[in-house]
Amino acid sequence: MHDRGMVESFGRWREFSAGMWAWVFHKLTGWILVGYLFTHIAVLSTAVGVDPGSSAVAAGTDVYTETLGGLEELLVVRFLEVGLLAVAVFHIMNGIRLLFVDLGIGLGGQDRSFYASLVVTGAITVASLPTFLAGAV
Repeated sequence: MHDRGMVESFGRWREFSAGMWAWVFHKLTGWILVGYLFTHIAVLSTAVGVDPGSSAVAAGTDVYTETLGGLEELLVVRFLEVGLLAVAVFHIMNGIRLLFVDLGIGLGGQDRSFYASLVVTGAITVASLPTFLAGAV
């Protein structure tokens, strides 16, 4: 087998079919969701170990509530939440598509179903923008 070299191999992404892009995006969104999971656990861990008799609890606030309140005030966090929704919706839609493909349903229409999952993800994300950008009520 002939070694094509680093430069030629790097440019091969232009040759990717819809199925390869679906695989790449599915892996990428999976890793993003795993990263979010660990971040989410780190934020939730601020609620653990609060002394019930502390002055913060007596005043009706705790570290967790203050952390979430502070994050919700940041516009960038609201945009990141929209991005998280887009990542999760695409991962779910593509996962359902892959389930059908594994069952032998829609083998001939894999490209169309990938594009449909992108369109549905885009529609749900755009429809959710006003809700997310309005912030916490």
